[in-house]
Amino acid sequence: MKNRILLIMMMVLLFSVISPFTATETKAAAPDDIASYALKFKGTPYKFGGTTTAGFDCSGYILHVFKNFDISLPRTSAEQFNVGTSVSKSNLQKGDLVFFANTYKPGISHTGIYLGDGDVISAESKGVAISNINTNPYWGPKYAGAKRLSGVKSVTAPIQASLPPVTNGNFVDVASSHPAYEAIKSLNVSGIINGFEKQDFRPNESITRGQAAAMVNRVLELQPSGAVNFSDVSTSHRFAKDIAAMNESGIILGYTNGAYGVDDTLTKTQLAVILERAFKMSESTQAQAKTSSVKYLDIPSTFWAHKHIVTLKAIDQTTVFQTSRYYETKNANRSEFAAALYSSMMVK
Repeated sequence: MKNRILLIMMMVLLFSVISPFTATETKAAAPDDIASYALKFKGTPYKFGGTTTAGFDCSGYILHVFKNFDISLPRTSAEQFNVGTSVSKSNLQKGDLVFFANTYKPGISHTGIYLGDGDVISAESKGVAISNINTNPYWGPKYAGAKRLSGVKSVTAPIQASLPPVTNGNFVDVASSHPAYEAIKSLNVSGIINGFEKQDFRPNESITRGQAAAMVNRVLELQPSGAVNFSDVSTSHRFAKDIAAMNESGIILGYTNGAYGVDDTLTKTQLAVILERAFKMSESTQAQAKTSSVKYLDIPSTFWAHKHIVTLKAIDQTTVFQTSRYYETKNANRSEFAAALYSSMMVK
């Protein structure tokens, strides 16, 4: 009898030691559940420093949502960017953290939660709202990366049949009413500009220096005399020959540190300068006839690239550059690049 009591006591003791460990095991949160919970707070007002439903700032909103799933995060967007595993834009899933840079301050400064199809929900200045990272003209260029938290399930996306590339200029996200529609269509039909795997063009996405080199050289068809020689561009890079050709011709030069900056974005000033170097737009009859009467309110005649920028407005074959201001420091997006390249090719 004593032996049986002793055995029961030992078993109770054993379970009392084990059970705390098994009880603290957490189940990974489902991406759909995170997205659904995040949507409950749509419309909640913005409040700087806010972490409750009375008002959220961007990182406070993230804290509140993920706390519901027993996932702890640092307080600020910049700190949250250091957590989790990096995820490429093409592999985003619901529940991933999406980050933006250079909003109200330099560097990582805004966080949101991915909902699918390019949509991100976050605490913006107008309150908790949904914006699309592919089409929104403000958030799209400021996209800085994404992270997947260890407490969130990774979902294997079903294999989908690949769509044929667009070759007739009819992209799903470029309406015929878009000011750059004719330019995009013409350049696509001629094989100069391509779209993406979902037959989209992403007109508001920024252009990189590597992409600019490739598209300009598809028009000029320059052949480099030697291999590419930049620290960040391998000889097997898809744009290697184009980059080498652009550098040799003086159209798009590399940096003094030996890099080309293949993935660096192109500003609108750089866009105008590069196309002037490539196509000598200012020497055209059209440009010379109109340049003296063309101006932008934010581009003084003393600005170093004034001639290049007003020339672009003078030769514009679309309505993309027929604005009162040019915003020279902003990144050039894909539709602006298409309009500028198309117009440059048309000048006489």
